[in-house]
Amino acid sequence: MSEDILAALAGLAGGVLLGLAARLGRFCTLGAIEDALYGKEWLRMRMWAFAIAISIASTFLLADQGLIALDQTIYLTQSWNPLACIVGGLMFGYGMAIAGSCGYGALARLGGGDMRYFVLSLVIAISAAMAVGGPTAYLRVLLFPVETADPNTTGIAHVLAEKLVLSELTIALVIAGAIALFAISSKEFLKSPKAIIASLAVAFAILLGWVATSYLFEESFEEVRVASHSFTVPVGDTLMYLMTASGGGLSFAVGSVVGVLSGAFLGSLIKGHFRWEACDDPRELRRQILGGFLMGTGGVIALGCTIGQGISAFSTLAVSAPVVMLSIIAGAAIGLRQLVVGFQFAFWKQQS
Repeated sequence: MSEDILAALAGLAGGVLLGLAARLGRFCTLGAIEDALYGKEWLRMRMWAFAIAISIASTFLLADQGLIALDQTIYLTQSWNPLACIVGGLMFGYGMAIAGSCGYGALARLGGGDMRYFVLSLVIAISAAMAVGGPTAYLRVLLFPVETADPNTTGIAHVLAEKLVLSELTIALVIAGAIALFAISSKEFLKSPKAIIASLAVAFAILLGWVATSYLFEESFEEVRVASHSFTVPVGDTLMYLMTASGGGLSFAVGSVVGVLSGAFLGSLIKGHFRWEACDDPRELRRQILGGFLMGTGGVIALGCTIGQGISAFSTLAVSAPVVMLSIIAGAAIGLRQLVVGFQFAFWKQQS
């Protein structure tokens, strides 16, 4: 099989795991943020942390064995722009809140028959493509120029290894251990096999992406980008592939998107939750269109989404990952507060 087919199959396999984790394990970023802010419930946030910890440890262990080309990942080879990370993250988080889901969550819900998220997925795809090479790309490049960089300036483990005279693997394992400790310090998490399995499935999906594309990068005569899962630009790539498949375009990203849809569909059948739904509220549709545009554009500016920066970039310990994720959480908090109490009420309450 050709390299593009092999890459797509790897993306498909990992995507199925991600789709199953969303439908069977309730793995969801916005849900985790909502639970923590309004329900004082931290289980899903601990799931996210555990997935990050396992991803970091496994990625650096295999990179140390030469099985993952960390120095070729986009998160470590492009200069990180703090302003772009913050602005893009805030845009993505706010858009996610008012739309009701991120790109990954939209695909998972669409796989369960919810056609409201078909519209959201389309808007994310189109706006991401516009920000990469369309009309909004001019403004993005002007405000947030991107340059190539060395991992020693963009990787947390790389920077600390030089300063502390320790190996990158040691630094990564210490950081992963600290994050894992936060997750397993909860009895609720430890007593939930479903939460643990879902977290492990997500981490394995990310790892599979790095290993498969690194292998193809090293062994292939064709150019194959070292990548793992993300759901802003890849959703746009999938839309382009559907329109121009005869001209090529099959890739890891396309397989990943199709995999999440397939895994979510399978998970919804297993749970008996598959049902067709549609948007019957014009205001909800308006929020989804605006939110989708902000997520597609913000995700490109920040070089990733809740999965792209939140798990994939975190697994490489890119400096951008925690900055983007904190910005996404802040943006989501603002959007959720607007939906719950509205800006006007919040301002009036502070004044009084």
